[in-house]
Amino acid sequence: MGTGRLEAFSDGVLAIIITIMVLEMKVPHDASLAALWSLWPVFLSYILSFVYLGIYWNNHHHLLHTTQRVSGAILWANLHLLFWLSLVPFVTGWMGENHFASAPTAFYGIVLLMAAIAYWILQQAIMAEQGRDSLLAVAIGNDLKGKLSPLLYAIAIPSAFFNQWIAGAVYVVVALMWLIPDRRIERVIAERENGSDD
Repeated sequence: MGTGRLEAFSDGVLAIIITIMVLEMKVPHDASLAALWSLWPVFLSYILSFVYLGIYWNNHHHLLHTTQRVSGAILWANLHLLFWLSLVPFVTGWMGENHFASAPTAFYGIVLLMAAIAYWILQQAIMAEQGRDSLLAVAIGNDLKGKLSPLLYAIAIPSAFFNQWIAGAVYVVVALMWLIPDRRIERVIAERENGSDD
């Protein structure tokens, strides 16, 4: 099976997740700026989650560009990733509504950690199907960011019970780390295409 159906399904699920997340933001019943200001934790958690979902969408798109065929293992690994991403609206709302309290902030990190692990499993499933000399295997290399992210989440989760702002700062740092464009996959695809033209 090709990747088109898998990519379209994943794009649709991510679009629904973002829609649910924005619908969870309640409109204030007061027209004053003070009423709007009271929503800052909800809006801040929404921004962070929107950035994370955008990062996953972007990287998922690049990931599938290295994939020629989809196996059952890849389908299930992709569903596993989408499961954890589908929990983002819940933890986003819980954390924002409770002004970044310890337990919701820690649980937010758990969902981010599980999504990172699920993404790694999806990468492994693709490389198992495509082979160790595949475009993806060459592009990922030692995958420093992929290894560092779960470690930072694992530090942030217990930190939330001592100081939730430290945990929040770690989540922002990981997002910024991935927000910087990662050209590894694009570079490897371009090199292969240029090599095949010679």
